[in-house]
Amino acid sequence: MKKIYLSLMLLGALTFTSCDMDKAPYGALDETTAIETIKDLSAFRIQLYGNLRSVTSGSWVYTTDIQMDHFDGLISNGNQIGMFSKGSIMPSDGDITSFWSGSYSAIATCNAILAKCDEFAAKPGVTDSEKQQIERYKGEAKFTRAYMYLWLADHFCQPYTQIKAGPEAQASGLPIVTTFSPTSDITKYPSRSTLKETFDFINKDLSEAYTALKAYEATDNKDVQDLLQPNAAYLSSFAVEALQARVALLTADWNTAKAKAEDVINNGNYTLANLRNYAEMWSKDDCTEAIFRPIMKAPSELGGSIGGVFLSDNQTSAWYIPTYGTLSLYGDGDVRFEAFFTIYDNLTIHGTGYEAFVFSKYPGNPELQTSEKNNFVNMMKPLRLSEMYLISAEADARTGSASGSRLNEFCANRIDGYEAKTYTNTTELLADIYAEREKEFLGEGMRWSDLRRLGLGFKRNANHEDNAELNKFVVKAGRGLSYDAGDHRFTWPIPKTELDANPNLKGQQNPGY
Repeated sequence: MKKIYLSLMLLGALTFTSCDMDKAPYGALDETTAIETIKDLSAFRIQLYGNLRSVTSGSWVYTTDIQMDHFDGLISNGNQIGMFSKGSIMPSDGDITSFWSGSYSAIATCNAILAKCDEFAAKPGVTDSEKQQIERYKGEAKFTRAYMYLWLADHFCQPYTQIKAGPEAQASGLPIVTTFSPTSDITKYPSRSTLKETFDFINKDLSEAYTALKAYEATDNKDVQDLLQPNAAYLSSFAVEALQARVALLTADWNTAKAKAEDVINNGNYTLANLRNYAEMWSKDDCTEAIFRPIMKAPSELGGSIGGVFLSDNQTSAWYIPTYGTLSLYGDGDVRFEAFFTIYDNLTIHGTGYEAFVFSKYPGNPELQTSEKNNFVNMMKPLRLSEMYLISAEADARTGSASGSRLNEFCANRIDGYEAKTYTNTTELLADIYAEREKEFLGEGMRWSDLRRLGLGFKRNANHEDNAELNKFVVKAGRGLSYDAGDHRFTWPIPKTELDANPNLKGQQNPGY
């Protein structure tokens, strides 16, 4: 359990550091930190947003896309992210360890801040205005803690809707840590909860976060209106509801999924990006549908690069390129094709240039560059209105409605010349919803979640029909890779370092490892 209280990973790095459990997260509160004023508390609150900026960008986003069926690795990539691309997932791998430890580091920061909020609130003379801020900070910390536990559950636990023994199976969930109390006493290290207990905890945190942020939004504080606008840099009640809708989707709680998604659609100030401005959402990071967009500023407040895995500044190299099957997802008039793909006419492999499509959804925001060379960093949009439309559409279909109204509205904003479809059964409607989710969220980590919760497998398209010469340069171990439905690699292993350090996790490794 050495990794539960580790120091925070370098923001946005492709690999992460690991540190001793007895050390507090970087910049976090600990039992010796003196909080005398609300300003002291707000300074540490910044760490919540630093954590959110980090874990909604870089390898936290693209790794599972590399693992699935949309991208081929090229032999010139130096085996970067090769373990995931080739499907050789190991409990001893450093990336697996770092994702786990980085998540628990962020959770430890949340726990420390929550404790200090309560400590400061109990001081004499705290004003009503300060109490409002304290409750807001607690709501933000609980959202962040829930976000991290959800991320962990969606990667290190079997899918809620597919686990054969059911979500109440022993040791199917996560070790739940709710207090900041670093210790070397191994008897106090937690074992795994049930998956139901894990999701109950997530839902409780989100419910309390919603109440706290909704209450703050009812005040006359001057920053409230900014919270409720697109591209908000700070969390709002709508951001909480968007995450609640996602949790409900993953647990097949269709009534909640529908209610939360519809509340964001109908009561927020967000509108879908349309045919005219969709590409700008990615090229300029400005859009009308981002419910939450973590702060990024050059040079010190940057998230991780996603585009650097798929693009190069001189347009001659790429680690991973889209498969022909990925390119074929998009039909005529679909604005996403031009927004997501471009052609390199001199992709150089072993000294020879080839023409190839590359994935350009994250081209790098010029305002976030720190030198003349493109760092391919974009402002991330982890909660968008498009997701709410597709969740609402699926919830309708899952509860027996074949109207398809939300799906038709969504598609009209993505496909030029789209004609609304009339559905006669929910099977056809669900198939179209899944197809739109696959196209819309390419490179955003959603494919992993969808295949897991739906109990589906995949097979990468093995032939680059756009340029057959590329076939000989695809890493052989990954070319045409397939996972059967329920493959154990759809769930990552608990890190070996964690199992070795915590005797209470003995016998609790995920199946298949």
